Amino acid sequence: MELRQLRYFVKVAETLNFSEAAKALFVTQSTLSQQVRQLEDEFGTPLLDRNSHSVALTEAGRELLPYARRTLADADQCAARLADLNDLATGQLSIGVTYSFSPILTETLLTFMHRYPHIKLDIYYRPMAELMLMLQRREVDFVLAFKPSQPVDGVESHILFQSYLAAIVSSTHPLASLGHVTLDDMTRYDVALPARGLQARNAFDRIAGSRQLRLRAELNEVNILLELIRNSNLVTVLAEATIHNATGVKAIRLDVPSGELQGCVHTLRDTYRKRSMLEFVRMLGESVAVCERRNAWL
Repeated sequence: MELRQLRYFVKVAETLNFSEAAKALFVTQSTLSQQVRQLEDEFGTPLLDRNSHSVALTEAGRELLPYARRTLADADQCAARLADLNDLATGQLSIGVTYSFSPILTETLLTFMHRYPHIKLDIYYRPMAELMLMLQRREVDFVLAFKPSQPVDGVESHILFQSYLAAIVSSTHPLASLGHVTLDDMTRYDVALPARGLQARNAFDRIAGSRQLRLRAELNEVNILLELIRNSNLVTVLAEATIHNATGVKAIRLDVPSGELQGCVHTLRDTYRKRSMLEFVRMLGESVAVCERRNAWL
């Protein structure tokens, strides 16, 4: 049994499609099929039920899958430990980031890439629920997101800074001169909100409850949302940290209970931390964006 064969089997089990799995693995479909067949021969039992229309896991395949994933994760961790001995001269770091965290990240990304030019960075922007699933599957090394309302199994959260839920308006909006905004204030204006599933929207929905707003648009792209706000009298709701370094918009604290947000680094509990990850998180904690938010809460 070879790690390559296990990796091929896992990819087919995840996609249930030989053609799609072969493309993801950059091998021919015949090579993939041959390697999986050899694995089945070694175990003496079919792992996949194939026909001309579909692929499904057999009982043996379902039993093998979690062990195969664990074996591959252990092998990857072994390789990562050895690569770290090169003093960050090589390697790969995969980071999951929510859209709201993006402005906080930019400074550290540039600094890290300049200091460690041979470490490849893979950045994934997704809603938090998707990122946590990627973390649990070890598809990213860590996640940068606000703290979830409920604990995530196997994940621990390390607080970087405090933020708050804010009404975001253009600098010329009638609300821009206020020190805080109530939900009643928001009902007087048309609203454009981040899409359901994004962290700021989830937090706002819990707070707003059944309150009726003049909802005109929902977007899952924060940059376009901010452009709408910048050029209209629309109001949106985001974490204050989301508009770090943004021009033409203003964050006004929402006068609501439980409006505080905690920016966190999320990692798998009791797992190996790459040196590149520890260095990136250290640099992020010392960045201007994060220090400004820490100082604001002192």
